[in-house]
Amino acid sequence: MRITAIREVSVPLEGNVANAYVNFSEHTVSLVALQTDVIRNGKPVTGFAFDSIGRYAQSGILRDRMMPRLEAAAPESLLDKSGEFFDAAKVLQTIMRNEKPGGHGDRAAAAAAIELAVWDLNAKLADEPAHATIARHFQRKGNREGVTVYAAGGYYYPGDSVKRLQDEMRGYQEMGYETFKMKIGGASLEEDVARIEAVLEVVGDGQRLAVDANGRFDLQTALDYAKAITPYALRWYEEIGDPLDYDLNRQVAEAYSGRIATGENLFSVQDVNNLTLFGGMRPGLDIFQMDTGLCYGLTEFAKMIDVMERRGFNRNQLHPHGGHLINMHVAAGLELGGCEAYPGVFQPFGGYPDRCGVGGGRVRPTDAPGFGLEEKDGLRPWLAQLAS
Repeated sequence: MRITAIREVSVPLEGNVANAYVNFSEHTVSLVALQTDVIRNGKPVTGFAFDSIGRYAQSGILRDRMMPRLEAAAPESLLDKSGEFFDAAKVLQTIMRNEKPGGHGDRAAAAAAIELAVWDLNAKLADEPAHATIARHFQRKGNREGVTVYAAGGYYYPGDSVKRLQDEMRGYQEMGYETFKMKIGGASLEEDVARIEAVLEVVGDGQRLAVDANGRFDLQTALDYAKAITPYALRWYEEIGDPLDYDLNRQVAEAYSGRIATGENLFSVQDVNNLTLFGGMRPGLDIFQMDTGLCYGLTEFAKMIDVMERRGFNRNQLHPHGGHLINMHVAAGLELGGCEAYPGVFQPFGGYPDRCGVGGGRVRPTDAPGFGLEEKDGLRPWLAQLAS
């Protein structure tokens, strides 16, 4: 058994939305295919994955460095002990050959796209959903009944209005979502407070609404917002300052009694180790949001969970960023606290296909083999392009 072809395509995100820092209209995503010599139903079994949402495609890193290393590897060196499946850790080691420590960022996302495609591939070889493959590999029971989910939206749009924001949240409610997240930091504090109050008129309890500053605030602004939002008892206060400013995170955690959330822009085990040591995160309260598609894939992500648990945190405090099918399967397989959904933005990657049941505050995976990316209508043409 061997990989016969490795392909990548840069896919543009649809829409013109912005958070406190960036406009996503220029953003792209690397979609990767690993094709094998195993034939099912007259077609090669192929694993697909992508690097996640919110940054840019890593076509150069993939095509110039990582894909050639994988193509040059001896086929047997990429297999597990049984010889019946591919070993994701060995694949990651292969594509990271001759890379120096540190320098995470785009390299971590490029590697993740390939590493995650291995999990899709293995699940298809086993003819089962990816969450089942993941649970078995990591010796977990998994959560086949689904995971807690929240609808992420509330971005800033050209010519935006409070009514549009309220209508957006009502739309998510009609889809079956019960908890939500909106952006802050792209307007004045007074405007953002008005936006929060408008959304609370729709969703009700503050514990149904989280807010996300996308790393925009300096310490004083972060504390000003913390004071202003305290009366609303919100679900959490996310990505408050620069993701590597652990001291800012610590000071806000000391001043703000509510939950804080961070971690989506941490790309290595060492980053998470530093967050648990110096970031003021509180066991049993605060939320971690590392994203498999931005941190070298599931192999590194599992090590991050080990760090959390050694430091006294529980895996139910981990709600992966991303809002897509891959991290939903990861959350289900590893029994995490929940996951994000992008039901209204970042197509063709965001959100879930109709067959994924959303309701009662949970999302339930389908029985499609692998991550089920083929069930997303908008992705299907891109997958067909890579498979041909």
